[in-house]
Amino acid sequence: MPDTTLSQAGAQAKAQPAADRIDGAVHDPRRHDSAHKHVSGEAVYIDDIPEPAGLLHVCLGLSDHAHARIRSIDLAQVRAAPGVVRVFTAADVPGENDIGCNHLGDEPLFATDLVQHVGQPVFAVAAETRDQARRAARLAVIDYEELAPVLDYEAAKAAGTLVTKPMTLKRGDARAAIAAAPRRIDGRMRIGGQEHFYLESQVALALPGEDGDVTVHSSTQHPSEVQHIVASVLDVPDAAVTVEIRRMGGGFGGKETQGNLFAATAALVAKATGRAAKLRPDRDDDMVITGKRHDFEVDYSVGFDEEGRIEGVEMLLAARCGWSADLSGPVTDRALFHADNAYYYPAVQLASQPLKTNTQSNTAFRGFGGPQGVVAGERLIEEIAFAVGKDPLEIRKLNFYGTDDRNVTPYHQTVEDNIAPELVAELERDSDYQARRAEIRAWNRTSRILKRGLALTPVKFGISFTFSAYNQAGALVHVYKDGSIHLNHGGTEMGQGLYVKVAQVVAEEFQVDIGRVHITATTTGKVPNTSATAASSGADLNGMAAQAGARTIKERLVAFGAERWQVTPDRVVFRRNVVQIGDQEVPFPDLVRAAYFGRVQLSAAGFYKTPKIHWDRAAGRGRPFYYFAYGAAVSEVTVDTLTGEYRLDRTDILHDCGQSLNPAIDRGQIEGGFVQGAGWLTMEELWWDAKGRLRTHAPSTYKIPVASDRPKIFNVRLADTRNHEETIYRSKAVGEPPLMLGVSVLHAISDAVASVADHKVCPRLDPPATPEKVLDAVERVRAAGGVG
Repeated sequence: MPDTTLSQAGAQAKAQPAADRIDGAVHDPRRHDSAHKHVSGEAVYIDDIPEPAGLLHVCLGLSDHAHARIRSIDLAQVRAAPGVVRVFTAADVPGENDIGCNHLGDEPLFATDLVQHVGQPVFAVAAETRDQARRAARLAVIDYEELAPVLDYEAAKAAGTLVTKPMTLKRGDARAAIAAAPRRIDGRMRIGGQEHFYLESQVALALPGEDGDVTVHSSTQHPSEVQHIVASVLDVPDAAVTVEIRRMGGGFGGKETQGNLFAATAALVAKATGRAAKLRPDRDDDMVITGKRHDFEVDYSVGFDEEGRIEGVEMLLAARCGWSADLSGPVTDRALFHADNAYYYPAVQLASQPLKTNTQSNTAFRGFGGPQGVVAGERLIEEIAFAVGKDPLEIRKLNFYGTDDRNVTPYHQTVEDNIAPELVAELERDSDYQARRAEIRAWNRTSRILKRGLALTPVKFGISFTFSAYNQAGALVHVYKDGSIHLNHGGTEMGQGLYVKVAQVVAEEFQVDIGRVHITATTTGKVPNTSATAASSGADLNGMAAQAGARTIKERLVAFGAERWQVTPDRVVFRRNVVQIGDQEVPFPDLVRAAYFGRVQLSAAGFYKTPKIHWDRAAGRGRPFYYFAYGAAVSEVTVDTLTGEYRLDRTDILHDCGQSLNPAIDRGQIEGGFVQGAGWLTMEELWWDAKGRLRTHAPSTYKIPVASDRPKIFNVRLADTRNHEETIYRSKAVGEPPLMLGVSVLHAISDAVASVADHKVCPRLDPPATPEKVLDAVERVRAAGGVG
């Protein structure tokens, strides 16, 4: 499959002569702005900031029970420990002892009379050194009255306690359609969770200021929320708190809300002591304290005809949410939104069940519940394929959304941009899917132990925050007298290349080389009330806001140039580093300098809000998504049926980025998203013991993909598409959708397992498909298929 990733950018560049192309224009495959710093170690993360004089190091004292009442707390030995300056409990919080993003009062900063998971913070220690703080935190004497913890689905369903209101999506009478269908399948699957495993752990550095002000350097995807939480805990106005973040060493959703705890604790210490304070937990503590991707138990029923066309679907998607609400409401909602994936369900009922458990409070993770919904939808396809004896790809194509009909989702949004059939057809052809499938079937018939598998799966992913208020962004653009440009916006950089993309937008607008655009740290002191960098909307929102700010300044410069040189505004045209004004070319810096002396304002705030979207959660109707991003992947694996081990041999991907702002960055997101998705579905396993203690709490016990786990042959191509909606330069979001391409690996493993019984038995392989689970599936398929 030819690698033509950059062909789209090349085609777009033809519209403009090479001599006129600026360095760093949109659609150029430009490297990440900090790539050289990442590989050389020069990139400054929060823990790299030079420590201020008098810095205090903070460590959290954690509960060692999953569910218990606190009878008493004796911290005398903690206070007396070497180097300890002060110990903090809930009694020392001047404002609200709550850090929950929903402000429901269900997530205390420090536990008071009740602990609800192993690893819940009970107190904090501030000491002169990090080692002193860590050692002192272990000296607390806490007397607990143990209570029965709720840890698994059976106990959670029996208790019936939910962390937030469930949601139901319904169109038609699903139950009647299933009952009337010629064929029916009922089943249950479990979908595992996932640890974020960002390279940089949670961290916050707080600096006290004058008049009660505090500045917090927080590794967060949502600076404005951290600002509000810190202000609430300290009982000060939001304006007294400034939150800044230049870059994160990864986030993946794990720093959308989970950073609140660390920032609030560091700020509390700094405010109370008048000294700078830093809190950076060990990896073990980070994993024990913070929430994960939600694991799900899905009960499903599907009715279909003899050809495999779906007639009705009913699903209950139960999630273990942990001890507090956090983002479980919108996460479980989005799982329902994506349980259809790319398929039309004529009659459907999808319901969520956000269960409370005495485990970490699960949270956002790349895809935000959507991947779990996609996995559930793909299980239906696989079940049907085995029931009617067809290739699952045939069933996928048979059930795709249509264009003029069969195009309404379970939430009553019409799919107006469906390109899934075309993408799949192109990938099927270019990857030689049919020929390879035939060759693999023949190979498997003569191979007794090793079995190969092949699967092609699509993805359709909705883009927008389902919480409408988050679909807004602000940006600040300054043009200085020398023609240099200062750019700031509300988006955060976690390695995904957002900063360089938005800088490319500004460079494109002014038609200047990107070197003129200075990228600055995200701070609530410059752009207020920002949304989280999440939901794949970072470039969509912040790119449009930055464009609006740049265009405001351009309009002023055009008006000034037209008046100064006595031409009509249409004769003032921005070209590569110059401005054509009538018959003369004025260098960009010269025009800017002249405008300054002409008293033209050279600073502007830009703002953008996503159009068209609306959502009524109670009714389960509306248009929650501005558009959909599409993709498809075909993966080939080899499974050892004696051990359950497997190898990922080849993956071909065709992904829809619209008119990519930066094909190099987008390709990196596709590759990384796919590998992370494949890791979640195959090897990443979270395990709690009977007392609610997370046992997979460190790199020694939790396995993520490494370089050798990538496909041996890895072909990635950007589809030649264009967003039909008016997004920034007609691009599409790319952060989350590629993760779901990893579903192809799970189904390729399933295909290999099924070959043990000549594809007569559906393996029902639940993720993560660890070697143990694969081996178990092999034995089940053998037994069910009557194979000795």
